[in-house]
Amino acid sequence: MTQTDAQTSTTAPQTMGTLEVRINAAGEELLKGLTTVLGQIPATDAGPQQLAKELGIDKVLASRILKALRAPDPMSVVHRVPGPEPMRRLLKATSKLGVNPEDLIDANSAVDRFESLIRSEIGDRSALDAILSAWVPEARREFELRRKQAAFRAMSQLKGAQADVYAEAAIFYPSPDNEHIDIVWIKAVIGLHRLRPGVVVKFTSHRQIEDQSGRKTYTLAGDPVDSVSSATLEKYCSTPTPALDVHHAGELMHYTLQENCFGASSSIDLVTCEVNRAEIPRYIPDERNRKAWASSDINIPSKRMQFDVLVHKDLYNRSFPELRIYDTTINGQADINDPSRDVDQLDLLESIENLGEGLSRFGSSLVPNYRKMIEEVCTTLNFDASTLRGYRCAADYPIYGSQTAMIFSTQDRK
Repeated sequence: MTQTDAQTSTTAPQTMGTLEVRINAAGEELLKGLTTVLGQIPATDAGPQQLAKELGIDKVLASRILKALRAPDPMSVVHRVPGPEPMRRLLKATSKLGVNPEDLIDANSAVDRFESLIRSEIGDRSALDAILSAWVPEARREFELRRKQAAFRAMSQLKGAQADVYAEAAIFYPSPDNEHIDIVWIKAVIGLHRLRPGVVVKFTSHRQIEDQSGRKTYTLAGDPVDSVSSATLEKYCSTPTPALDVHHAGELMHYTLQENCFGASSSIDLVTCEVNRAEIPRYIPDERNRKAWASSDINIPSKRMQFDVLVHKDLYNRSFPELRIYDTTINGQADINDPSRDVDQLDLLESIENLGEGLSRFGSSLVPNYRKMIEEVCTTLNFDASTLRGYRCAADYPIYGSQTAMIFSTQDRK
């Protein structure tokens, strides 16, 4: 053990600020050591394939090392480099090509200190990746994606069901009385299937509005939603049309898949549409400090999520919408106007994309015939699709049990 290692092991735990400095220093040392050594190998400039051939190492290791050398800062170097042992294999391979021995000693020492830092102060590489996600944007994107993918795999197996795509679209349109807003919900679940027999497959429509009196949900044809067959848009579902059961429970509407088949070959596409006339008031006094919102709750483990909000040009046009993602596992669906739920927000990299205005801007590579579907819904309801502006939040492996909310500034009558 070196003197530096001994001092590290006997001192008090590092503060986050000190740890940041040490990780940054480790990145600088690795960059300097590897650059000096590989700078003496002519094949370095030829790319990973030639470097791998010259050193007798695999192409993946060569590619990762070269990517680390091109990192914009020391923190990114630490994120990109492979583990200590692969780096030692690379350095050993360079020793056979006449690299300066002193440069090899310096580079190996940098690798040793990097390994000591991980073991004595961080724990393991996974913990290091978690720390780096706070400081390196590239690291954070990879960190979130890998963990969300792992969570998806676990939850889909535990729940016994999964979908390729979970998509929702909310359309906000002025009601004929100009005092309220109609809200239409389109839900598309693509590639839905059971992973094992006997599993209940359910998804839920959930509303939170302040006045529930007289509220009814209708089909696209204008009939009350009292059976599943009336809620589905058969034209956009797989054939035969999936059979569902509908269960009303206050603000909740549960849709349960009837068939008991399972496996990827039994996957289905399911599209439903709910029409809520005069759902919410159009004008809210400014002094009430209330926000309008729509949200998508991930209640089926899914590989991809698409959440669109299509808003009439005369509604909520004071500012760009805000995105919030909530953890609903303890307190259920969040009311974004309830400040006590702020603590349940998840800090993720998801964002809102401005789709622009008009039907031609509302395409989707995830949901088949998406634009045609929106057009049919608008035509049936006498909505002018050219007056709609769209916002989209899309994500890979959305977190099961999360709520993605788009929040809009309301309008006073003034």
